[in-house]
Amino acid sequence: MSAGDMTGLAGELAGVSLQMRVEAALASVSGGGVSPDARAVVEDLLVELEAGSVRAAQREADGSWSAVSWVKQGILLGFQLGTLKDMSPQRAGIESGDVQPGFSFYDKDTFPVRAFKIGDGVRIVPGGSAIRRGAYVAKGVVCMPPMYVNVGAYVGTGTMIDSHALVGSCAQIGERVHLSAAAQIGGVLEPINASPVVVEDDVIVGGNCGIYEGTIVHSRAVIGAGVVLTRGTPVFDLVRETVYRGSSERALEIPAGAVVVPGARKISSGWGSNEGLSLQTPVIVKYRDDKTDSSTALETWLR
Repeated sequence: MSAGDMTGLAGELAGVSLQMRVEAALASVSGGGVSPDARAVVEDLLVELEAGSVRAAQREADGSWSAVSWVKQGILLGFQLGTLKDMSPQRAGIESGDVQPGFSFYDKDTFPVRAFKIGDGVRIVPGGSAIRRGAYVAKGVVCMPPMYVNVGAYVGTGTMIDSHALVGSCAQIGERVHLSAAAQIGGVLEPINASPVVVEDDVIVGGNCGIYEGTIVHSRAVIGAGVVLTRGTPVFDLVRETVYRGSSERALEIPAGAVVVPGARKISSGWGSNEGLSLQTPVIVKYRDDKTDSSTALETWLR
């Protein structure tokens, strides 16, 4: 067995061990008690999430995505065990016990804001951004203020999270993604088997977009400004002359390389038709090509 194989096997065994500890802690809480190890288990889970060693969702051999239930259960356990704590930023020169000016923050003590070091290689531009404990943020990620990344999220290298953008709990963001200003990537912790939103590598998400309810955006897709995608949103493909829909059992999936823009479809009957009303709907107008690549290229000098 090679050194690489041994390292991979060690990582798998560590994940199995952590899963067993999470499940044991959950069982103790369900039984009416709390294991003395429970808070340490949550802390270890957050450390592994931040390292990218475990994730809240995984890609299967067939390319589909599924939730990792025990990871989400461990995060929920952290909320159950945590107590409310004053996390307001301290100001230099204010004596302990005095009223603190500025913002006030109160949250569960198990989920403070994550601290970064220069060696992490993440640019967090000053201006009110926050990344919660238990989120993986790779080297080369750029965070423009103000933005927020929630617990359990995964953000791949080279991604830019622009101003007022949200990466929700357990959302999975690939490499070299651009989340434009005010883009909202929905999160999900419950139900535990519900798959989070997945945005794969090299996707461009335009300003004021909303991607929710476990939607999967496959690699190199371009989501135009103002598009909203949910499990119940029909997406009309003008190129392939088909309609993509999600269901209660299946997530909405945007094909690789699709260029999606806001569109409308007319109401065909009843009062709405008589009034000439239309419903907003996303439309795939083309698939990504060289021209699209040049117009959506990230400004490398900003990095």
